[in-house]
Parts: sequence; structure tokens; C-alpha cells
Amino acid sequence: MARFLKEKPVSVIQVTTFHLLLTIYSAWLILDGQPILACFLLIVKGVIDAVDGELARIRERPSHVGRYWDTVADTIGLIAVMGAFGTVFDWNLLFTSIMILATLFQYSLFNHYSVLMRALGSGDSTSRIDERIRPVAHPWEQQRNVNMFHSVYLLFFSWQDRIISGLAGKGSKGLTFELTVSSFLGFGMQSLLIFALAVTQNLDYLPELVLGVNLLMMVLVLLRSRF
Repeated sequence: MARFLKEKPVSVIQVTTFHLLLTIYSAWLILDGQPILACFLLIVKGVIDAVDGELARIRERPSHVGRYWDTVADTIGLIAVMGAFGTVFDWNLLFTSIMILATLFQYSLFNHYSVLMRALGSGDSTSRIDERIRPVAHPWEQQRNVNMFHSVYLLFFSWQDRIISGLAGKGSKGLTFELTVSSFLGFGMQSLLIFALAVTQNLDYLPELVLGVNLLMMVLVLLRSRF
């Protein structure tokens, strides 16, 4: 899909914004009693979510704004969807927050090793393990926009990076194990399983799926990274 869009007048930011709107629409469908369609659209969202970064790479126009906006968009969408599920299944605020945090740490874990892999491979430094230092804008983006999104990222998301960095070890050779497990058990696989739960009318098992899979992934990846 990224190659199809390469020469089209569609920006990376627009792709990210589209998958955010799709996720918010999915949350509305959950509240409206249409969980099967909602969960199917979450699968579509996962596919589109992979397009924005790839599109920036094949156009050779990485963006700090795009990197930060992608994280913000993912989080807003996640809160909307988990909030909708929490409303439908009568979760309390604490439990809904735990479900959100479990998924956010899964995002951070995958991002941690993806960043390390890209740094080892292509030398790409648009995403960094430690985002505390404000990046310099690329020629095709404005520094004030980078500054604004960087401040938002530091305020709301940098704590996740620090926790994952503190827990993670040096990693296996080539980081193959960490990336394979965090990718296979990540949002893509989980969205397929959530859709299966919706189709079979078993969405009440959603907490066991999300918490169980994310905990298993964290344990496997972090232990392997240290030993």
C-alpha cells in the first residue's frame, strides 16, 4: 500500500490521521452495538498504521512530527476503543486504565526493538530510544511543529520508553527473537484474535486476551534480552 501511495498526493500525516479517525469510528461502533464491524476495522487500522512509517521511508522523507503524531494518534485511538469496551462491559476506571497501559507497554516494547534494529541496519535516527533531547527539524518540516510535538511526547509518553529501556537488556544477536515475538504477539495478531472473539460472541474474554498476551510477550522478550 505504501508503494501505491508513494506518488499520490497523500501525506504521511494524513495517513496517520486517517487511521486515528478509523479507530475512533470503531469505538463508536462498539458503543452502537456493532462489535464485529468495529473489530474488523481495527484490523484494517493495524494495516494502515504500518503504512505511514513505510511511506516516509520509501519517499526518503522521515519526519519527527510524523513520528510523534503517530504515537499520539495510536494512544488517542487506544483510549477511545478501550473506553468503549469498558462502557459496554461495565469496567471501572481503574481496570480500563490497566487495559490501556498493558497495550501501551506492548507498543513501547515493539518500538524499542524496532528503533534499535533500524539504527543497526539503515542508521535511521528519526525514532530514538531516548527522546529527551529535542531533535532538529528536517528541511521539509518546521522546527516549531517539531518542538510542540516533542514537548507533548515528553510529557505523556517518554516515561514508557524509560521503563522499557530500564527493563530491557542488551538483546539477542541481531534482536531477532525480540522483534519476532513482539511483532507476532503484537497489535496485528491481537486484533485478529479480538475479531474472532467478536464473531463468536466471546468478547467478554477480551481482558484475558489483552492482559495475558501482553504479559506473556513482555516476559518472553525482556527475559531473552537479558539472558
